Amino acid sequence: MNSVRQESYYSVITGSGRYIPDRIIKNEQFLDNEFFDNAGEKITKSNDDIIDKFKQITEIEERRYIDDLHVTSDMGFFAAHDAIQSSGIDKETLDYIIVAHNFGDVKKDNLKSDMVPTLAARIKYKLGIENPYTVAYDLAFGCPGWLQAIIHADYFLKSGDAKKILVIGAEALSRVSDPHDIDSMLYSDGSGAVILTAVKSDVPLGILGHCTRSDTIQHANLLRMEKSYNPEFGSDDIFLKMNGRKLYEYALNTVPQSVKDCIDKSGVPIAMIKKVLIHQANAKMDEAILSRLFKLYGIETIPVGIMPMTISLLGNNSVATIPVLYDLLVKGELEGHHLSGGDYCVFASVGAGMNVNVIVYRTPY
Repeated sequence: MNSVRQESYYSVITGSGRYIPDRIIKNEQFLDNEFFDNAGEKITKSNDDIIDKFKQITEIEERRYIDDLHVTSDMGFFAAHDAIQSSGIDKETLDYIIVAHNFGDVKKDNLKSDMVPTLAARIKYKLGIENPYTVAYDLAFGCPGWLQAIIHADYFLKSGDAKKILVIGAEALSRVSDPHDIDSMLYSDGSGAVILTAVKSDVPLGILGHCTRSDTIQHANLLRMEKSYNPEFGSDDIFLKMNGRKLYEYALNTVPQSVKDCIDKSGVPIAMIKKVLIHQANAKMDEAILSRLFKLYGIETIPVGIMPMTISLLGNNSVATIPVLYDLLVKGELEGHHLSGGDYCVFASVGAGMNVNVIVYRTPY
């Protein structure tokens, strides 16, 4: 008796887009900043030395800031429009719009978070979508928010409840970073988006598996909001703060195993993974995560070119790093990197919560 392959629905990326602000902020532009430590003491080391050390660790040379007239939902709209155009779909056929962010629309002259209505509702309005059954909602999950929104979308698509979903990651971290905190040099702004479509196939493709974990008991406050490190700043505004050393340790202790768990769950041999797209938080940290992942498989030599990076030029724009990286990759704009039909890749992120998530994805033929 001949076996018959059973067709199933898979969540496949059928279009992508991005918005990278034009305003370039180079490391040298921080030379006049006054930096303080978390005890409110002014750091005596020269800014030249601070910046040199920062570049050695993170590899960041420059980052992008949003212009003064725009907010996060504007960037989300620009990326969403690009994704819709690249997919060729009718925007009225979208079943969901899911927007990952963490701070809402923060204006240049008013640092209070503005989240009502949701950014998803604002972006749907800006896109001019009239369909009342295009459900628009936001998701806050730290830097892994865009990947978690992708996981939400995958459930909707595989349940048969939806056919097409727009997933956006947008953030303006420059608006919530303390100019007196060295970590402010990490942060940047941007947005990325994809169209996820339910595709029927008799061979596995698209999202093959995902894993998520949240560690709050010991690690909830590694990223948090606090007043400026400068005790004389004289403002009631609060800014994004990070316990960098503890966060680094957490990431190295959790992300490699989470990635392995997801790869194993998906049934894909590690040797078949063509690319690892990881949240662009810190170059040295990402390299250490990749090294530990391969060591979990008993592999000492990491394949050349498996982990494309954008952090040196774009910095860390939170939920936008992976969708922007993916869009550059599939559009052939990352020198030396490409994806072909049938290739397997991994998306992985870590951030406030603390949260970690991973997706194994196979590109369609």
